[in-house]
Amino acid sequence: MTSLSQPETSPVGEPFKGPRTCDASAMLEIHRALRRSFDEATALVDGVADGDTKHATAVATQLNLISTALHAHHEGEDSRLWDTVTDRAPACVLHVDRMKRQHAGMLAHLEDLDRTLPAWRATATREAAEPIRSAIHGVSAAMAEHFPDEEATIVPVMEHVLTQREESWFGKHGRAATPKGQLWNMLGAILAAQPDGGAAWLKKNMPGPVALIWRWIGAPRYARFRAALEGRS
Repeated sequence: MTSLSQPETSPVGEPFKGPRTCDASAMLEIHRALRRSFDEATALVDGVADGDTKHATAVATQLNLISTALHAHHEGEDSRLWDTVTDRAPACVLHVDRMKRQHAGMLAHLEDLDRTLPAWRATATREAAEPIRSAIHGVSAAMAEHFPDEEATIVPVMEHVLTQREESWFGKHGRAATPKGQLWNMLGAILAAQPDGGAAWLKKNMPGPVALIWRWIGAPRYARFRAALEGRS
């Protein structure tokens, strides 16, 4: 996670001058959650017995959740980030062009996942699972290229050219896109991806009463969801 006190360099290797204008560490956190979720997705699919549509439905719900989250994440960047960065940091134009190409490549795999998921959800057959596995592999490979690149070349620039209000919009956009009834599960995925299991994230991002609601209501619901995903319920 990037610290606001650490020096950063520009895309052309020169130190940024002036104070940081926002904390963009939320970008790294959603990347971490998405990477972890897609990395485990193939194993979740493989854990569904042939014809077990109840288990397949639980896993398909998770796949739809993380696909929707990744779509929203990139749609937010496409609509609000790229033009702002190139306007305020023109030296980033080549990096931004590369980000756009990487988004387009990842989108093709995401659309494959979205298109083939309903048939597998309905049948849970090994044959229907194969294109799901292929799409997940494509997304994961694309993320392995894109996320580190974006974190190295774009996130440090965001912290010098965006206001905190502008940066916070991306999180709000992602939450608004979350499928109905899945906010606790998305929060659980974000917390599970944190190095400390999410304690520091909760302290930083959630007021005390909301954190308590997570512990009393959200965490047990997420635990039940994970049990269903792993075929333990």
